[in-house]
Amino acid sequence: MATIKPIRSDEDYRAALDRVHEIFQAEPGSPESDELELLVSLVELYELRHYPIDPPTAIGAIEYEMDERGM
Repeated sequence: MATIKPIRSDEDYRAALDRVHEIFQAEPGSPESDELELLVSLVELYELRHYPIDPPTAIGAIEYEMDERGM
């Protein structure tokens, strides 16, 4: 299991994502599975802080649904 540290930069973020990809198929209950769970939590928090996604406007949501339905 690798040492887990806070994600403070885009470089840390990319390294965490690379590690997530490496251990994505970890056996449940294994040390890698525990590491994966922690890394995913850190990645999600970093994304919320640095790459926020605003909710759609009502019109935007309707337009999206219409487009998805071919209307």
